[in-house]
Amino acid sequence: MPAQTRQKDKDTDTQKAVYVYGILPGDIELEDGTTGVGDPPAEVRVVRSGDLAALVSDVDLNKPLGRPEDLYAHEDLLDATAAGVPVLPLRFGAVLTSDQAVAEELLDAHSDEFAPALEKLEGHAEYVIKGRYVEDAVLREVLDENPEAGELRDQLKDADEATTRDLRMRLGEIVSNSIEAKREQDIQAVSDAVSEHVEASVVRSPTDDMEAVHVAFLVDLDSADALEQTVDELASDWGDRIQLQLRGPMAAYDFVGTTTPAQDI
Repeated sequence: MPAQTRQKDKDTDTQKAVYVYGILPGDIELEDGTTGVGDPPAEVRVVRSGDLAALVSDVDLNKPLGRPEDLYAHEDLLDATAAGVPVLPLRFGAVLTSDQAVAEELLDAHSDEFAPALEKLEGHAEYVIKGRYVEDAVLREVLDENPEAGELRDQLKDADEATTRDLRMRLGEIVSNSIEAKREQDIQAVSDAVSEHVEASVVRSPTDDMEAVHVAFLVDLDSADALEQTVDELASDWGDRIQLQLRGPMAAYDFVGTTTPAQDI
């Protein structure tokens, strides 16, 4: 990992560095006026070396990144790029000292790793299917399917909360375990439904109890329309119990390595 040198402009207090978004094939062409992170947003440019390229922009190290707007700008740029060409995303906040350092210390030094990874991603992008349980619906399912849960519900109606702590804890345990089992089944159902349209998958951990499905898929872009149609049909079938969403195309965050030979801000 190269050391980060903080060089001040002679006439200002600006401490410049080069922010790196991701790695692409060397023949990438960038639209004029494309902007990225920073306040105001900095113009993005391409640094090339051989058959590889990197999307970069200048940042002022006196203005630490971390605003939601910066994260969105980072992701939006990579996701928009992934819709047309393969891209290896770097994690948010990676910088190097100069364009020359990007070319030599990043692209040249890791060409044997980056080139085959980009070749594998050619014509592919990541899609994410995310779903949330409709709380009333999934709780009804649990109470209807589990006799003990139904009995506990009846016992707790109009009961004194202070004297029914153990019963409430038991009911909560049953509900949690039942939803976890349903989640596994529903994730498998989604994976089975889209299996013909995807090439790999990564199941993401739920962020809360009501999250039903959160799976990333690597998709051949030629199969994207078929995937969207399948998810639309599944969302229609599940609308009363799971609110389902499809996001993509995105950069293949879940299907590439995490090599980041740049200094984090």
